Amino acid sequence: MKVECNISPEHKEPYAVLYINKMTETIAEIISMLEKENSNSPVLTLTAVKDRKTYFIKPEDISIVRTEGREIVCYDKPKNRYVLGRPLYELESILDIGFVRISKSAIVNISQIDHVEASFNGTMELVMKNGITDYISRSFRKGFKERLGL
Repeated sequence: MKVECNISPEHKEPYAVLYINKMTETIAEIISMLEKENSNSPVLTLTAVKDRKTYFIKPEDISIVRTEGREIVCYDKPKNRYVLGRPLYELESILDIGFVRISKSAIVNISQIDHVEASFNGTMELVMKNGITDYISRSFRKGFKERLGL
């Protein structure tokens, strides 16, 4: 990869342009890091409930967010289950570029995906590094593939 950096006192705020032919996990992480650079906003943490206790969870610790019955839940890397108090569409908008929607009821952390395999009826089964499985629905499959550069 070719990298060019121009340092100039006329630039008050850093500005980056990337020319890529496909999105990769590494590039997504770099973009996320660049967006956080010089950010005066606090680091995003989500509040979640487990065993009647409230926890503060960083997005990078989340593996998957999905609906289960009437609850919106998330699982972290060690597979702990937490109940979130926000609707899924709101979580999708506040989680960073490291997450992708896979169905009407689930959002996953790209860096926590172990593998994906074809399944029945045009869906794809997604397996997370912590062993949790879910399905990428047909209507979200194209966006998922584009996002991961497949």
